[in-house]
Amino acid sequence: MPINITMPALSPTMEEGNLAKWLVKEGDKVKSGDVIAEIETDKATMEVEAVDEGTVAKIVVPAGSEGVKVNALIAVLAADGEDVAAAASGAGSAAPAPKAAAAPAEAPKAEAASAPAPSAPAAAPAPAAVPSGGARAFSSPLARRLAKEAGIDISAIAGTGPHGRVVKSDIEAAAAGGGAKAAAAAPQAAAPAPAAAAPKGASDEAVLKLFEQGSYELVPHDGMRKTIARRLVESKQTVPHFYVSVDCDLDALMALRAQLNDAAPRKDGAPAYKLSVNDMVIKAMALALRDVPDANVSWTESAMVKHKHADVGVAVSIPGGLITPIVRKAEEKTLSVISNEMRDLGKRAKDRKLKPEEYQGGTTSVSNMGMMGVKNFAAVINPPHATILAVGAGEQRVIVKNGEMAIATVMTVTLSTDHRCVDGALGAELLQAFKGYIENPMGMLV
Repeated sequence: MPINITMPALSPTMEEGNLAKWLVKEGDKVKSGDVIAEIETDKATMEVEAVDEGTVAKIVVPAGSEGVKVNALIAVLAADGEDVAAAASGAGSAAPAPKAAAAPAEAPKAEAASAPAPSAPAAAPAPAAVPSGGARAFSSPLARRLAKEAGIDISAIAGTGPHGRVVKSDIEAAAAGGGAKAAAAAPQAAAPAPAAAAPKGASDEAVLKLFEQGSYELVPHDGMRKTIARRLVESKQTVPHFYVSVDCDLDALMALRAQLNDAAPRKDGAPAYKLSVNDMVIKAMALALRDVPDANVSWTESAMVKHKHADVGVAVSIPGGLITPIVRKAEEKTLSVISNEMRDLGKRAKDRKLKPEEYQGGTTSVSNMGMMGVKNFAAVINPPHATILAVGAGEQRVIVKNGEMAIATVMTVTLSTDHRCVDGALGAELLQAFKGYIENPMGMLV
């Protein structure tokens, strides 16, 4: 029988995406694991793999379509030995009509605010299966195929892969234990209460009346800008921000950085690493969270989530917005590893080639505007983080040392905290630990 290919959920919060490109055409044969399409989300362009084998009988949603809902039919495969024409004419139901890419409208209609989604992708992670109970179980294509063959309800399996993804070994373990059968028998989780809609601002028409006709042009919001707007509103409406600032003397750090870069081994004529001040800031923040574990937390209504590692998100500006790739377990990594990892993450972020697991989650964030000449600023917390560190420029200032005036390179940093879980005293303790590593940077090497 024909095999329906549906719009995959490429992250836990994805509701729709743009079908940017088909990498196959009708009549092509595909096998499990073949890359068949490119999907654009609000943060990345990701590749989609085929789950089943067969011949592409019909492409339902053309390349360039926008706003294609998750689980909408996008193509049909004819199974091996099946008549392709029959599969194309008789398979599946029509997909919901996607929004075609169009020229900017004269005045875009006000969009109803939706529930906020995490912000902030190389080969993409496997699409998610949607179990009958309504909960979305994330799994690899191979795991889904094995579960289908074994009659196992994949939604009833606790995944052991990255971020709880169900993988082959989970299916094999479930099959050996005889559990997780019959999806229909699985208890259905109660539907979550709908999130309250964020209040709307002034209507488009009311705003445009303030300006003379012909004195402006309208640039419709893309998915990234809408997501950033939703999350900023969510953060400012739900997170009680508290701010703490300190000045850090950078002279010792700058001297150590120069020494380490000069000592970098060379490979093919290029140094193996080149440390930046931001690399050392990431490490210092991670070590500070290790030393002050009560600040390495996330808030939920029922419990405090205390993280075992410092996963530091780093704000990277990209056309149309920003994204925060994450350095995982940064407290355990050397400065050279952090530097090279950030160089790779930053490049792929600008190319929109990050995987969701590379920019979703994390336990804190760093936003550095020092390279833009900004002296100090306060950053907005990115839930579920409880902290974000805003880093200003290092500049020469007159300070007092041992009762005398002196010149030093000073950097102002401001820590924004979620006062529900990191109060003022705890935030100050975390910032003092950070300052200690910045002003005594040898501590980051031992």
